[in-house]
Order: sequence, then structure tokens, then C-alpha cells
Amino acid sequence: MISMKTSRLGRTGAALALVLGIASALPAQTVQDSDLPGAAGLDLPANLQIFGKQDPNIRKATAIVNDTVITGTDVDQRVAMISALNDVKLSPEDREKLRLQVLRTLIDETLQIQEAKSGDITVTPGEIDQSFARLSKNFGKSPDEFREYLRQVGASDRTLKRQIEGELAWNRLLRRKVTPFVNVGDEEVKAILDRLKASQGTEEYHLKEIYLSATPDREAEVAAAAKKMIEQMRGGAPFEYFAHNFSEASTRAVNGDLGWVRLAVLPAPLQEASLRLGVGQIAGPVQVPGGMSLLYLVDKRQVLTADPRDAKLSLRQIRIRFPAGTSQAQATQRASAFAEATRKIAGCGGVAKTAAALGAEVVDNDSVRVRDLPPQLQEIILKLQIGQATPPFGNPEEGVSALVLCGRDDPQGASLPAAEQIQSQLEEQRVNLRAQRMLRDLRRDAVVEYR
Repeated sequence: MISMKTSRLGRTGAALALVLGIASALPAQTVQDSDLPGAAGLDLPANLQIFGKQDPNIRKATAIVNDTVITGTDVDQRVAMISALNDVKLSPEDREKLRLQVLRTLIDETLQIQEAKSGDITVTPGEIDQSFARLSKNFGKSPDEFREYLRQVGASDRTLKRQIEGELAWNRLLRRKVTPFVNVGDEEVKAILDRLKASQGTEEYHLKEIYLSATPDREAEVAAAAKKMIEQMRGGAPFEYFAHNFSEASTRAVNGDLGWVRLAVLPAPLQEASLRLGVGQIAGPVQVPGGMSLLYLVDKRQVLTADPRDAKLSLRQIRIRFPAGTSQAQATQRASAFAEATRKIAGCGGVAKTAAALGAEVVDNDSVRVRDLPPQLQEIILKLQIGQATPPFGNPEEGVSALVLCGRDDPQGASLPAAEQIQSQLEEQRVNLRAQRMLRDLRRDAVVEYR
């Protein structure tokens, strides 16, 4: 199993949600071919013959969508933005795949903006600028700095602002045309509450999946591609990036998110792989009917049962930094001295004295949940007694730290969610399903000319 680097994902999660075009959750997972309707109801001959040749590589990455032009520059800048903000190095083959996916995304965005304008819905430049500024802040930059950064990586603020416009316009259209007509009855809510009570204590897994189809003659090729993805994830690339751009399951629209599921609903190979996963780890490639899957375990829980990882902690962080030019030998020596000193800390009251002796800095936080810490630290923290410190952790660039546990408030017993919360979730699911149907109809009616 492979552990993910989650600190980077946590820091930029909100920003990546926009950049990757995250939609709301869809109730879909990998399915066997036999579970699908026969060719979606099409009347296809058993032994068909293709007349003429089609080479998808001949199609240039430009299109005219109902008289709106999408240029090759639009595609290239969006590809550059996605790869840069997700810190992903693309091979020529992967870049071409991403270009085709980006072209499809730009076509959908164009259709959404056009449909909103036809309903007299417009997004003002001021609103787009405000969203751009908030997104810049998520990446630790001012709007001007973020604009310059996008130019340096081969993108531009224009491509991001176009995506922001599409998101805002589409959401407003849904609030006007869909949300007011979605209803959830009291009996539906009651039925869900009853099911939750009946399933108390049942274990659930929050999983994300990347599904890659593979015929027998392509299994080795697909397995190699999956392993390459894992290698890039080891280097810090987000799982969501690969799920959104390369997964062939319907959940690609939500970055591979399966939501909270019970293992019984998954194919047997995925059940077995999930049982071996720790939080923050990836399994795969896993052989499944029709292809291979990668699984990422976001979290796990027991229904309506208090989880120790919901405990709130009072922590003191003690950290040393390495000056520029510090050699590996010097860093190792100083980290060893730091480890010995923190091991001898006698409670939180001794942190300041130890920090002064080491030339370290101290940061306090009195409201950290165990589950919000990196997975590697969660198990360590749960085993600590008050006043004890974790082993040192960190890297040469950001320094070495240890956490001292000053207090812990254990979680109360879990309770049923409020009826209003369940109603809101059901309404959101139904709005999302209708939004998918609307977009499908817009695609069907659109006039798209590829150049």
C-alpha cells in the first residue's frame, strides 16, 4: 500500500475543487459490462464493418460551439494551468489525453455560459475578480502575483476567469430553473433516519477510485500506466487530478469520489483491497471486471458510533529550521539532537525551556481534531499520554517538528443527523442529477464544428 502526501492536498483543497471542476457527488461506481444496458438501446449488428478511417489524432484542438470559438490557445493554457497547479509532469502521451479532455470541458463550459445568458443570467467582471482574488489567497498569493504565476507557467488569468464564469453562471441557472422544483418528502427523510438507526455500528469507507478499462491484450499496458500514476502521486500529485482526467468511470465528474460506502456494494476485488488499506493509502492496480482500478481511502467510520479521531486536541508544536546551505550531515546531526531533546520533554510546561535551548520556535493550537492531522500522525497521537511528544517529523526545506499533547477532549457518542440535514443532502443530489440531464440535452442540441 502507498501512503499519500495529504498536507498539500489539505492546504489547497478548495482551490483544486475549482481548478479540477469538481461537481457534486454522483451515485455511481465501477460496474461490470453485464450490468449495463445492451449498447444503451442501440440497434447494432453483431458483426459490424467500419467504412473509412478515423484517426482521433487528426482532429485539431479547436472548435466552434454555437458560433463561440474555442481556440487552440484556450486549450493549451487550460492544460498548462491544470498541470502547474497540480504539480504534475506530463508525458507527451498524457498531455495529448489531457488536451482532449480539456477540449470537452471547454465545450461544456461554453454551453453552460450560453444557456445561462439565454436565461438573462450574467456574471459581472467584479464578481469574477472577487472569486479570482479568493482563489489567489488559497495559493498564498496576491491577485497580481497569481496572475504573473499563471503567465510564467504558460497559462493566463483569462483561462481561470473563464472557468470561474462558467461555474457561477451554471450554479445561478440551476438555482433558478432546478432548485425551486426539487422536493423531498418527510417520509423519505424518515426512511433514511430509520435505515441509519438499523445500521448503527456498521463500518463505512470513504473511497475514491480511478477505473481504467483494459482488454486482455492491453492489460500490461494499462497496469504500467496505473503504476506510473502511483509514482506521480508519491511525488505529490493529487489523486483527484488523475481521477478527473483519466478515469473511465462515471465518477470522473466528481474526481473519482465514491462517497461513504459499505464494502458489500463493491465488486469483490475492491472489497478485499479496501480491507487492507489504511487512511491516506492507495491500493492498486486492482484487477476488476473489464479493467483495473486504483483505490484511495479518504477515511472510515462506524455509523452512529463515536470515533476517537473526532477527539479535539490541545497541541504545542516545537520546530527547528535549517539555514540555507546546511549540508545533509549537518541536518542529520541537528535533527538527532532535536529528537533526543524532545523525547525528554516533561509535559507542555517544559516546551518553552527546550525550545530556548534548541533555538526552536513554538506554535500552540487548542482545537485540532485528530482526523485533521496527516494519517501518519493520527495513530501516533492516539497512543500518546498527556505531556508526551511525537517522534520528530518534517523535511530539510520546512524544518523538523514534534507535537506535544497538552490536552484531549474525547468525542461524545454520535447522534443521528438532523432531518433538515438529510433533506438538504437529498435535494442537492437531485439538483445534481437534473443538472447532468440538462448538460446532456445541451450537448445533444449543440452545433459543434471542429477545426
